Amino acid sequence: MKIILKSVITCPNCGHKKEEDMPTNACQFFYECDNCKTVMKPKEGDCCVYCSYGTVPCPPIQQNKSCC
Repeated sequence: MKIILKSVITCPNCGHKKEEDMPTNACQFFYECDNCKTVMKPKEGDCCVYCSYGTVPCPPIQQNKSCC
């Protein structure tokens, strides 16, 4: 299975979308929206902002591994 390294993250506050490169060696716990400056953090039960707000989960989750 090929690991996808890009995800479109969507701000839950204003709906702004942006494609980002996901880190492969760490979880990204915070992300600031370029549009409204809302700082996102993972929803309860998720390991990172990509798992909560992205179109693709983070690389460790894609590989069925535990994340950070």
